[in-house]
Amino acid sequence: MEVPRPVSNANLTNLTEEELQALNPKFPYMPVDSENKGKQLKIWSFAAPHMRAFHLSWIGFMQSFISTFSAAPMAPVIRDSLSLTKKELANAGIATVTAVVFMRVAMGPICDKLGPRYGMAGLLLIFAPATLCLGLTNDGTNFLIARMFIGITLATFVTCQYWNSIMFNNRVVGLANATAGGWGNLGGGITQFLMPLLFTAVNSSSGLIFRSWRYAMLIPGALQICAGTAILYLGQDMPGGQYRFMKKTGQLEDKSVLQIFKLGVLNYRMWVLVVLYAFCFGVELTMNEIAATYFFDYFGVNLKVAGAIASSFGLMNLFARSIGGGLSDWASRKFGMRGRLWNLWALLFLEGLMCIGMGQLNKSLAGTITFMILFSLFVQASEGATYGVVPFTSARCMGIIAGFVGAGGNAGASVNLAIWFRSAKYETYEGITYMGILIVCVSMLTFTLHFPPWGSMLFGPTKGVTEKDYFLREFTADEIADGKDQKVAKWILNSESERPPSIRTEVPAEEEDDAEKAEEKK
Repeated sequence: MEVPRPVSNANLTNLTEEELQALNPKFPYMPVDSENKGKQLKIWSFAAPHMRAFHLSWIGFMQSFISTFSAAPMAPVIRDSLSLTKKELANAGIATVTAVVFMRVAMGPICDKLGPRYGMAGLLLIFAPATLCLGLTNDGTNFLIARMFIGITLATFVTCQYWNSIMFNNRVVGLANATAGGWGNLGGGITQFLMPLLFTAVNSSSGLIFRSWRYAMLIPGALQICAGTAILYLGQDMPGGQYRFMKKTGQLEDKSVLQIFKLGVLNYRMWVLVVLYAFCFGVELTMNEIAATYFFDYFGVNLKVAGAIASSFGLMNLFARSIGGGLSDWASRKFGMRGRLWNLWALLFLEGLMCIGMGQLNKSLAGTITFMILFSLFVQASEGATYGVVPFTSARCMGIIAGFVGAGGNAGASVNLAIWFRSAKYETYEGITYMGILIVCVSMLTFTLHFPPWGSMLFGPTKGVTEKDYFLREFTADEIADGKDQKVAKWILNSESERPPSIRTEVPAEEEDDAEKAEEKK
């Protein structure tokens, strides 16, 4: 993420009196660091800019989930209404989570250029018509196209994580990202019981079952417009102001998208994290697509009950993703980056085991629900743990890396839906079992992640390599001579907290707080 640079005199000549005053913002409600990033997460506060950005980020992301998966819990009715085959229904689900892959990759540069506010609001507002028009579809092709465009809004995840990363400092950014991401993912659970309730309410008054699902789709479309409008007019890009103001005053520098893109794709750690995220977030998207239909078809429950059961998978996001991020931060304090990696592997491994258990208990409704909840707990926790590692992969191209890793989740959903749940080759419970085995195997890739200054799961740090040596390799000699490396100097210094405790030199948080208070009194 960008570190604002000092404002030069040349940048001040064309500023208004109001803009000059905005160069020194005050935050009486929030303790901040030297970059004006918040040092606390006050979830009950909606004060601008930090906490308002936090709440708008997860609300926008949640709405994208509600809209994207609004059709899934009504799939049995829609299937009969449009005369869809199992293959057509699965293809629509695959299209929903596949189209967004490229948009998630693109959202990193978009956030760098336009800011997270325009990025998130734009996605919600531009694709709101697709949500509203889903109820107008009359065959499998139109249904697939509409769901594909709605699914693109899931790229709001990248803006959600990006926004919180430039609003909160290293002390709480992991928790902020995990909580915002988890509460956003909660939309996948909310829509599982919200849409059947809306369908039932409309159907009870009209009695027209094949029209009721169409009318119900108007609600998520309207909510999507409201969320996008609120983000556009109430949000602020950075603690110091909107992106346009930050660039006008020289506090934010334009990056070369091509150069940063190249740095990102040449970092093998990014690709490992892409695959790992594909089998946690990708698995969650898969379950959001199949869960309600699975309980409806295999256990004989009605649509409303099936949706309520399926919603419990997504509702675990209320706290489970935060647990994963919190465990990652705790493991880092105890063992450094190596602790974060062991934590990530353990959560992914247990996720796979719980998935296998859910598939094997296909004769017991109670057993299936129990293992599904445990499965969901580890899925969400793995997601939070993954983004506990992501911020430390690069000092310069975090937007690109965050976008690619996020896209990996959707790619994972596409792969799992296509392999296990698209054809009649596997029963759904068999597909769930095989998916769990694959998760266990993929979790072993965590052992390949090695950070020279901090080590890996099995090996310690590379001798003689410091954080400065590692991260400054992203700069050319000319860029260092121009002082561009100074923009990440504080970030590199703070990243020393990922060292093993035996070689750590960080200042304890209590001493840092005392020093800041003394400085404020002066």
